Amino acid sequence: MFEGRDYIRYISIAGAVGAAAFIGVWGAMKICGSGKVNHKIDKHEAKVVTKIDIEDLGDVTAFCRCWQSAKFPLCDGTHNKHNKDCGDNVGPLLMNRRTDTS
Repeated sequence: MFEGRDYIRYISIAGAVGAAAFIGVWGAMKICGSGKVNHKIDKHEAKVVTKIDIEDLGDVTAFCRCWQSAKFPLCDGTHNKHNKDCGDNVGPLLMNRRTDTS
């Protein structure tokens, strides 16, 4: 049978676990649920527009779709951390140069 101090101990433990869970969820929401995707790229511009000539692309070019890449608009793999932190599945846009086999 539980005594008064046992209830206090279990309530304290449950409170600590609940607080830790809340902080973890709140932190993930802060990172993942702000509603904005662009937090740093060309913020001085009204709209981010990037022009790349097709002739300048390599055989395979990866473009960022998470807006977190330090090499934006090119992908640097930063989406992997975003996916882990947010439970997301975003990945790059891959452009492949087609070679004629005829």
